[in-house]
Amino acid sequence: MDIQVRRIYDKARQSDGARYLVDRLWPRGISKEDAKIEDWIKSVAPSDELRKKFHDGDLGWANFVRAYEAELRCDEALEGVETLKTAAAKGTITLLFASKQTERNNATALRDYLLKTA
Repeated sequence: MDIQVRRIYDKARQSDGARYLVDRLWPRGISKEDAKIEDWIKSVAPSDELRKKFHDGDLGWANFVRAYEAELRCDEALEGVETLKTAAAKGTITLLFASKQTERNNATALRDYLLKTA
């Protein structure tokens, strides 16, 4: 599986393959046309509560990842997870996120989860 992770604010590349937005909120300043996404899969984004705890510094990275993976195993997220796995099995996909944190963000944790559970 070739799963890339990029900020949605970065210019789309042909090497991105199918692009999927994996945030719960639409990113500010980006039109749907400019996003060039295959789909917006809100169901695989962390819950608002989890996202806020992490961004406020109330939750460290390892604890965020554990809690997020638990959310990804819930019924609400299963269809979205399977959609991404199916797409990744067919070719390159890019998970898009809006956070300024390029190393530790939900898309990175989601990519690792998808690769681990493939």
